[in-house]
Amino acid sequence: AQQSATVANPASGASPDLLPHFQLEPEDVYIVKNKAVSLACRATPATQIYFKCNGEWVHQGDHVTQHSTDRSTGLPVMEVHIEVTRQQVEKIFGLEEYWCQCVAWSSSGTTKSQKAFVRIAYLRKNFEQEPTAREVSIEQGIVLPCRPPEGIPPAEVEWLRNEELVDPALDANVYVTPEHSLVLRQARLADTANYTCVAKNIVARRRSSSAAIIVYVNGGWSTWTQWSGCSTSCGRGWQKRSRTCTNPTPLNGGAFCEGQNVQKTACTTLCPVDGAWSEWSKWSECGAECTHWRSRECSEPAPRNGGRDCHGPELDTRNCTSELCTHAAPGAEDVALYVGLVAVAVCLVLLLLVGVLVYCRKKGGLDADVADSSILTAGFQPVSIKPSKADNPSLLTIQPDLSTTTMTYQGSLCPRQDGPAKLQLPNGHLLSPLGAGRHTLHHSSPAAEGADFVARLSTQSYFRSLPRGTNNMAYGTFNFLGGRLMIPNTGISLLIPPDAIPRGKIYEVYLTLHKQEEVRLPLAGCQTLLSPIVSCGPPGVLLTRPAILAMGHCVEASAENWSIRLKKQSCEGTWEDVLQLGAEPCTELYYCQLEAQACYVFTEQLGRFALVGESLSMAASKRLKLVLFAPAACPSLEYNIRVYCLSDTQDVLKEVIQLEKQLGGQLIGAPRVLHFKDSYHNLRLSIHDMPSSLWKSKLLASYQEIPFYHIWSGLQPFLHCTFTLERLSTSTCELACKIWVWQVEGDGQSFTVNFNIAKDTRFSDWLVPDNEVATPALVGPSAFKIPFLIRQKIISSLDPPGTRGADWRTLAQKLNLDSHLSFFASKPSPTAMILNLWEAQHFPNGNLSQLAAAVAEVGKQDGALFAVSEAEC
Repeated sequence: AQQSATVANPASGASPDLLPHFQLEPEDVYIVKNKAVSLACRATPATQIYFKCNGEWVHQGDHVTQHSTDRSTGLPVMEVHIEVTRQQVEKIFGLEEYWCQCVAWSSSGTTKSQKAFVRIAYLRKNFEQEPTAREVSIEQGIVLPCRPPEGIPPAEVEWLRNEELVDPALDANVYVTPEHSLVLRQARLADTANYTCVAKNIVARRRSSSAAIIVYVNGGWSTWTQWSGCSTSCGRGWQKRSRTCTNPTPLNGGAFCEGQNVQKTACTTLCPVDGAWSEWSKWSECGAECTHWRSRECSEPAPRNGGRDCHGPELDTRNCTSELCTHAAPGAEDVALYVGLVAVAVCLVLLLLVGVLVYCRKKGGLDADVADSSILTAGFQPVSIKPSKADNPSLLTIQPDLSTTTMTYQGSLCPRQDGPAKLQLPNGHLLSPLGAGRHTLHHSSPAAEGADFVARLSTQSYFRSLPRGTNNMAYGTFNFLGGRLMIPNTGISLLIPPDAIPRGKIYEVYLTLHKQEEVRLPLAGCQTLLSPIVSCGPPGVLLTRPAILAMGHCVEASAENWSIRLKKQSCEGTWEDVLQLGAEPCTELYYCQLEAQACYVFTEQLGRFALVGESLSMAASKRLKLVLFAPAACPSLEYNIRVYCLSDTQDVLKEVIQLEKQLGGQLIGAPRVLHFKDSYHNLRLSIHDMPSSLWKSKLLASYQEIPFYHIWSGLQPFLHCTFTLERLSTSTCELACKIWVWQVEGDGQSFTVNFNIAKDTRFSDWLVPDNEVATPALVGPSAFKIPFLIRQKIISSLDPPGTRGADWRTLAQKLNLDSHLSFFASKPSPTAMILNLWEAQHFPNGNLSQLAAAVAEVGKQDGALFAVSEAEC
């Protein structure tokens, strides 16, 4: 009624001919938290102005009204304000939006303003979509999606790179899409960073999780270098060229270059030919000076390729008319000269005869030593590897004498092509003469001389990385009879076959197991170390037949899953691929026989070797040895279980056992084998099923993890996790639990531990006793199971092609070695290679009866093939 009266009785001064119009209309506003908002409107000419919100008039007392006059028109102006609270809006929240509008009156009627909406502002916490970490190749496009949290008013989005604002206006390589995604047109190395999406409105500011973008660079090969010079100065040799993975260099985890970094090819260098004289020509006619002459030429052959010229005169003259020309008779001094020459010639002939007799006597004495040795008369009986007794000096089962300077190798530590290796033979007692012209090898304790031997090796630069001790080292002095070096409890040995060392030469040979932290072996891409790193040497010694290096490995080999290479460290310290298993060898210097748990490397050049594999698929797997250790004594309430994850080779297990002995640990479960695959999954370990009334675990998470790359590289040998348990009483000694180790769910190993921590020693048999020491060096026939004369008989019988196939090929087939026929055939004595490999595989516990049966099978095709008389044995 009051509003109607206001319309019917307008205020004085109002123009009766104008409808009110709004100079200021209410606008949309947002309520932030609990703060009320103000709405305003202004109209002229107006006698009354009221707000209506959601169809209901706002109480007159809630209006704040101001009156004024428009100076230009003189018309009355009215301005009205109201406040809207959060509670007013929430009363209708969910039904419809809260809105308000002004209604102005004049004498001519009413006018309504636009609606102004009042909304409660908010911004939720969680993003609808956050950016995710990615690894991208350089110059590849990147799209980082971001859908901000729901909010009123809608959130604005900005991007941070390492906490700095990304401004597309300053970087043409960057733009933000209408959907708020950040786009990098071409990834650059500088774009490697942490990216964060930030959403904000008038209420709050939200940050997404940071997404790490890594821009990687795949490696590329440089151009090949020029071919090196030929490795030999005369005859057939090798030359090589190389390239590096530096064009570009792999960065940020980019792939290493595929293919070989070294190429080798055969080369031939023309040998120098020394000149030689032709036959003398016929004598010329007798000249006026009573002489005639004859000549010869340096042409059979003529010197070439740097060879030496002929020595001596090419022209010879003499008197030809003794009857017509006057000559003085020879004097007495000429007669004395002729007599002296004859006497010298007679002495030389006598010295030559004496030298021949001495050589034959020495050779006969040495042969007699071998023939008289009991090892050679045993036929195919097993050979004991115990050291010989002091009362039997003729038997060659001895340790090398390192206490005196014997025949020491003094040549270059690296192979040289400019001359033969030099050996120096001081007056030592290594080959002291005995009665009846027989010889023996003296020996002393190797442990007492270990430091002296290592000290001598350390004087050469190549050996400065060798261990300063003898725990992982074996060494001995060898001659043409050959022998064997072994590092106890590691599966590592070096077999030096008979006649591998040239007759007349004696070498001090060593065999060393390296710790991975001592030798830097660079690995690239998916490569992994599959074997221990082993050195044998000294490098550069002359071997006429391949030695065989045996060592364990941890690969489950298959051609479709693995590419396996034998690496050798050069004298310069770089590692080179010398052999790819399964491929045609580029040189006859190396060959490798890979078996289930060991490999046998044939090499004519000693050095530092390692077996490295590169996985070709995610099915490639390595064997891990899982070993559980715990303290042997536990005086406190805490009890630690250490789970080692080792490469499945004997040398690593030996090192861990020695380490645990120092820590006072004991084995609490039989070791298990786990196949660890190239699937990029980490190894997980967890402990379960402990009686909660007796024990509790201090592990906060449900499992522990060992990162994939720590295991796959093979360069960290003693990886382990520790489970710390606490018993509720010191009287609790029984421990029962389960330990799970797995890489992929459903495929792993479990240990059921049921153990008395105070007195249980069930698994002590797995540990190698400290006093168990094998003979590290065996010299001569004692190093071989096959007696020497029997071996020679087999070789001489099977090397020539036999009738009806009774030759070395049949023996290789009987011994399941027929896959290596091409390698055996490339050697002067294929049968010797087969027997050497058998010796390396089966020493010391090989079954001679099985070998004898295989030889007998071959012999059936030729009945008289292996008839050996008692005299020969």
